[in-house]
Amino acid sequence: MLNKYPGINGKQTSRVVRPLVLAISLALFTAYPSLAKEVEFNLDNLDVSDRENIDMTQFARAGFIMPGQYDMVVRVNKSDLPAMPITFLPPDDDPKESVACISPELMQQLGLKPRSLEKVSYWHLGQCANLTDLPGTTARGELANSVLTISVPQAYLEYQATDWDPPSRWDDGIPGVLFDYNVNLNYSTAQQVSETSSTSASGNGVAGANLGPWRMRANWQGQYNRNESGSTHQLTWSQYYAYRAIKAWRAKLLLGQNYLTTDMFDSVRFVGVSVISDDSQLPPNLRGYAPEVGGVAKTNAKVTISQLGRVIYESQVAPGPFLIQDLSEATSGTLDVRVEEQDGSVQQFQVETATIPYLSRPGQVRYKISAGQPADQQFKPHGTLMQTGEFSWGVSNGWSLLGGMVAAGKYNAYSLGVGRDLLALGAISLSATQSHVELPKSGKQVGSSYSLSYSKRFEEYDTQVTFAGYRFSQRNYMTISRYLDELKYGEHSYQRGDDKQTYSVTLNKQFRSLGLSAFLNYYYQTYWDRPATSRWNMSLARYFDVGSIKNMSVNLSAYRNELRGKTDDTLYLSFNIPLGGAASINYSAQSGSSGATQNVGWYQRLDERNTYQVSAITSSDEAPTLSGYYSRTGDIAQVNTSASYKAGVYHSAGLSAQGGVTATTQGAALHRTNFAGGTRLMVDTEGVSDVPIQGGGSAATHTNLFGKAVITDVNSYYRNQASIDINNLPENVEAERSITQVTLTEGAIGYRKFGVITGQKLMAVIRRADGSFPPFGASVLNDGRETGIVSDSGSVWLSGVNPGVKMAVRWSGATQCIITLPDVLPEDPSGENNLLLPCIDSVE
Repeated sequence: MLNKYPGINGKQTSRVVRPLVLAISLALFTAYPSLAKEVEFNLDNLDVSDRENIDMTQFARAGFIMPGQYDMVVRVNKSDLPAMPITFLPPDDDPKESVACISPELMQQLGLKPRSLEKVSYWHLGQCANLTDLPGTTARGELANSVLTISVPQAYLEYQATDWDPPSRWDDGIPGVLFDYNVNLNYSTAQQVSETSSTSASGNGVAGANLGPWRMRANWQGQYNRNESGSTHQLTWSQYYAYRAIKAWRAKLLLGQNYLTTDMFDSVRFVGVSVISDDSQLPPNLRGYAPEVGGVAKTNAKVTISQLGRVIYESQVAPGPFLIQDLSEATSGTLDVRVEEQDGSVQQFQVETATIPYLSRPGQVRYKISAGQPADQQFKPHGTLMQTGEFSWGVSNGWSLLGGMVAAGKYNAYSLGVGRDLLALGAISLSATQSHVELPKSGKQVGSSYSLSYSKRFEEYDTQVTFAGYRFSQRNYMTISRYLDELKYGEHSYQRGDDKQTYSVTLNKQFRSLGLSAFLNYYYQTYWDRPATSRWNMSLARYFDVGSIKNMSVNLSAYRNELRGKTDDTLYLSFNIPLGGAASINYSAQSGSSGATQNVGWYQRLDERNTYQVSAITSSDEAPTLSGYYSRTGDIAQVNTSASYKAGVYHSAGLSAQGGVTATTQGAALHRTNFAGGTRLMVDTEGVSDVPIQGGGSAATHTNLFGKAVITDVNSYYRNQASIDINNLPENVEAERSITQVTLTEGAIGYRKFGVITGQKLMAVIRRADGSFPPFGASVLNDGRETGIVSDSGSVWLSGVNPGVKMAVRWSGATQCIITLPDVLPEDPSGENNLLLPCIDSVE
């Protein structure tokens, strides 16, 4: 490494080493200001030919920063706030010192308790906080890293967690617009009788705009089908709405077309306003969990998850078991799952998403209030005005009182319940709901519904009952959605049936001594006037070693789906043998209502972005099916492609792409997406392209031609981190700061700028117009950044050098002259003939 610098083995050694030694010494004094308050340099120890031409002003006092304004990242204990202008001023009692002026606005972002914030007084005309009012609180600036470190004793701070910040540090982001999409294309040709082909395309996504704390959104979804008999297409904008966080209430305000958010009643579409306690604004250990949807695909397939006609997830999956785990925490209620195989067959089933018992901490009230007009599938209002409200009040330690009501014309429903934290035994809640309805033909009817839910994590047994629920409804009990449908379509025209009983449970169990994990999900629904429906799936998985082959796995899964009087059973067994180098061979056998199949496949992970899978599927009485699946995590989209071929029967291909575009006042970028319309972070590398940015995912995102990238694998109200992958930076690019942190509100477009320098390094000599040299220790700055320190006889090692760039040379606390780099830089920047740079006098 040393040989990259000129003169390490030659006569220029002292010119390079002296500034480095000086820099190291200064760093020690900066890092340990207690070593000496007034720093005195013995200039006799410096091998400098001109001892009268030395400037040590900026180093004369340990940790001293000359009064002025500097852009600095503010680090509060271990959390970083964005870079902001920080002013350093001399205190009234010691004009030779300087202290950081902590403004009232910055004090609000430190996360102090209200009573701690009230203790703080201000000086310099009320612009700077007096930190001595909070004993133990300190602020120290580091110019070398452009960081202001503020240390605050924990006793003064609000509740904080490892990855969570209090509301005072939440960032609403910057204004901008976005358009996210998820598109799927499928083509198939059937060859049994005569060759027929069909093409289908589907898509959904979100368009939106952000302004301050407000998020405006519009959901869209479309479908296109083409076959021998013609084509059909449909594109709808299904929902227009706006929302914002109300931080003081830990709640969310929603306006426009929406879905009723409820834990006690069923959901309906409506147009109006809601104020909802937002659990995502709570610390992580007090939040709920996101639902999971699992199943088995017989071939390459498209999985579509919808709720009340709205598509909330759609993607291509490879043959075998699939588990959808990236649904939003806000998803609740019954989900409709559709699995479209490339051979034309379709699986359909429903999943009841689980919610933990509706409990609240002592003294806390969680609530959901809505008012508006019910709407149909196209969000056209119909019916009468509707008001709903529900709450959970933490009465005492462990006990919660639950209640709610719905009123819509001649429909009224009331619910009351109780929740109990059973500590070591888990948590349980019970509630009773009664509906009062008056219909034009049937007259008045009253019915009741009762429910029980339970959840528990048994740590000592490695077992988790994620959710267990039971509901019983009397025949005369009517939900709000049933009432609205009967008003619109006429009495007794309702097709879903009258609910009677519902059972649901999700169970996870680990048998660590056996290396075995078990999963069980069961859902059973009975009706008063139609056959019951049920869905259960169970899986057992085990990892083991055989000789030199490590981490082999076997999985046994069983599924049963009963819907509309039809039963679909599936038994699935698979083996996976890793071969090293991120490759594996897998074998699976599947038996179900449609017959038995066997599958042999090869899986290869090429790198963090690319994977593929090829397989052959055989059955007892048909030709084998050959299939391939390829997935790429790109900078601008997540792309999955698949193809299948069955001799004499069909061949098909599919493609899905998930991505978006975000545009702000700071720039724009294409990017991949996680949640359509969700939270994201725009990163700016000051016009430097192809800089790898690492977010929460495995694959980095590279900045575009304008030095912008958008990271979408961030979580709302969590402390997220984005960093530059310094090990894979392009040539002649350096990062001054490689890590940033941010906590964003839901739907925000965050913005962070990284200090990135691009350009080559070279050795130069700076000479003033009168022939003299700048003093030893003078700084060379490029756009405010220090790129070199002047050594003996004007020698300086410069970084971030580009043709034609002007740099300031500063000493005695001011810019004294300006150097201009030539339009053509030397080919050998570390050669013997150093570049001569005239320094033109300037007044700062």
